[in-house]
Amino acid sequence: MGVQDRITTVISTKGQVILPKTIRDQRHWPAGTRLTVEDTPDGVLLKAMPAFPETTIDAVFGSMQHSGRGLSLEDMDAAIAREAKRRARD
Repeated sequence: MGVQDRITTVISTKGQVILPKTIRDQRHWPAGTRLTVEDTPDGVLLKAMPAFPETTIDAVFGSMQHSGRGLSLEDMDAAIAREAKRRARD
């Protein structure tokens, strides 16, 4: 891409930059998309923030605590079949 083919934008007096529509559409960044800003040796890097924060396996296991006896595979299969039947009726 030559210098003349590059897309340009301007920094406002408030320090705001408008990303051209073609870039926003390419990246699927609608209004309200939160971006991280990184200063790199080559310039400024913008990345969309992940929708959900990174989690650890310990955090996930902490949310899956169960009290009572464990279910057998047969019990789990029966519960799944009951729920599937219920949803098929709805």
